[in-house]
Amino acid sequence: MSVRKKGALTAGAALMVFTGLIAASFADMQAVANSTRNEKNSTLVAQAQQKTLTVIFPTRKDAPDLQSKADKVAEFLSKELKMPVQAKVGDDTAAVEALRANSADVAFLSSRPALKAEELAGARLYLAEVRPNYSGKYTYNSIIVVPKDSSLKTLNSSKATLEQLRGKKMAFTSPTSGSGFIFPVGEMVKQKLVENRDRLDGFFSQVVYGGDYSKALKAVVQGQADAAAVSEYAFGSPYISDAEKNQLRVLYKIPGVPAHGVAIDDDVPAAMRERIINALLKLNEPQNNELLRGLYNSTELVKVDHNKHLGPIREALKNAGIDP
Repeated sequence: MSVRKKGALTAGAALMVFTGLIAASFADMQAVANSTRNEKNSTLVAQAQQKTLTVIFPTRKDAPDLQSKADKVAEFLSKELKMPVQAKVGDDTAAVEALRANSADVAFLSSRPALKAEELAGARLYLAEVRPNYSGKYTYNSIIVVPKDSSLKTLNSSKATLEQLRGKKMAFTSPTSGSGFIFPVGEMVKQKLVENRDRLDGFFSQVVYGGDYSKALKAVVQGQADAAAVSEYAFGSPYISDAEKNQLRVLYKIPGVPAHGVAIDDDVPAAMRERIINALLKLNEPQNNELLRGLYNSTELVKVDHNKHLGPIREALKNAGIDP
């Protein structure tokens, strides 16, 4: 073998060794990069898992000591979802604002605030509450109550029954109440007794607002009003005593008022939303049901279609001439 040829072979061998070193170094660099990427992904996953889910529980008349009860539900959800869950208590307006500002992910809401949450935050109602004193399982009646000895009677037609209220003193719950204002006014417009909510003074001799169910009902008991509009579930304790209830009777019922429910913000990914819904549905199970009952006296949560469930309140608002 010539020295020249041998030199060429040696140079080729050296090139192969050099190439091997580069490949090995690149492999090492790739391994380090992959390790770094995996660590970063693991960190991101861990951070996502540690995100705190915030649930808003609105204050209600029949929900005493709500914060401590809400905290217990949050603790239950935290175990089910394997992530931190925080319970906050506030009114419906604060709940809607929290969803809009992305400072809350889930909120228990009544029907009209649920519409507002959809408008402002893109949130939708996925579950509705069931109560034993709801006539429609997850819908209930708006009722018009009069004194037991009132001359007003429940007649054969809706229009004829409501026509008897002309010239009477009427106590509504509040201008924002679904069953205590929006539904009865919407019904009166539907029956062509009034044009809209701004024409009530032309039908009633006086319109007063109790501020809550108890005060509206007591206005009738105390003779300050001839009739009051409230929810059917308010026709008894803790809103009024048995003695007060015995002095009253129901003149008229408007069915289909949507029950309160659970809204979830549109920022919550679909997979996470399903996990939240399934965790909440576990509150229906016997071993967990006291947690649910403790909140708002609900016995069950059921899945509902957002648009179908809230359809009646949309119609009532439209009839009454009220913006959602």
